[in-house]
Amino acid sequence: MRLQGYILWPLLIVLTTVIFFLNLLLGSVHIPFEDVWNVLFGNTDNTVWQNIIWKSRVPQSLTALVAGAGLSVSGLQMQTVFRNPLAGPSVLGISSGASLGVACVVLLSGTFGGVALSKLGFMGDVALSIAAIVGSLAVMSLIVYVSQKVKGNVTLLIIGVMIGYVANAIIGVLKFLSVEEDIRAYVIWGLGSFSRVSGDQITLFVVLMLVLIPLSFLLIKTMNLLLLGEGYARNLGLNIERARLLVISCSGILVAIVTAYCGPIMFIGLAVPHLARAVFRTSDHRILMPATVIVGALLALICNLVARMPGFEGALPVNSVTALVGAPVVAVVLFKKRKQDYGE
Repeated sequence: MRLQGYILWPLLIVLTTVIFFLNLLLGSVHIPFEDVWNVLFGNTDNTVWQNIIWKSRVPQSLTALVAGAGLSVSGLQMQTVFRNPLAGPSVLGISSGASLGVACVVLLSGTFGGVALSKLGFMGDVALSIAAIVGSLAVMSLIVYVSQKVKGNVTLLIIGVMIGYVANAIIGVLKFLSVEEDIRAYVIWGLGSFSRVSGDQITLFVVLMLVLIPLSFLLIKTMNLLLLGEGYARNLGLNIERARLLVISCSGILVAIVTAYCGPIMFIGLAVPHLARAVFRTSDHRILMPATVIVGALLALICNLVARMPGFEGALPVNSVTALVGAPVVAVVLFKKRKQDYGE
């Protein structure tokens, strides 16, 4: 296992670096390799290419990098605390809370405000981010309160799913009452995108994620104890209720921030922890946490690259690409696990 790790870590780091650079190189506008290199190091006066690289491709690639890492860590935390392989970042309805916050702003702006939010440009984007953060944190606060009243993880999981259903039901009513233009703007937001973050927003988003992801590493020991089961963990001195609260809060904040800036990104948080376990063949979070960070960043960069395939005008919805990549990964990993468990 140690020899395998010595080979895998450098390989993943190099591969992530290469895919990151390919995100800068490839796109709907062809820019030669040498010119991309010159733009990055300030050796060119081509303003058009400078704008494409620095104002579009670099922010988009950085967003995919840190968003993929954050969602993957969140998914690993959820799967650990609930001991459920199908638990993901959206399992407690936090993503649905963000969607509900955005729906309340977007779908009602044209109906009652008289001006569609999609026409407000930068101010509209800021309003979307604030609405998503407020909605997701409101649901997370409710989940944290419920987690202190409910002892069983399964009950809490079901309550989270029900909160998601209620949020989606309210969103459905708002769609029915809204004008067509607002509905279209909301649907586009719901498809997810790594290209919405730019300017000063990218700095704030990256800084937030660079603070939150390392802080989540402080829970590695707690998560390893939770793997042993509640009985053993209590005997070893772990406060189960406090540990569950910390892990859920950390996971929820990561999901809230990513959803606010990128929209609901599906499957990355669900697929990457399984992929990391399969690649490194361990359940030790001292290895899994950094592994999910790198694999999540790599997978998000690959999905972003596929979404902006060279020669394709515009970009595909990120959620369509993540589903096409993530769903087969989860299916294959779970099928292999079943074969190992039953010796088939």
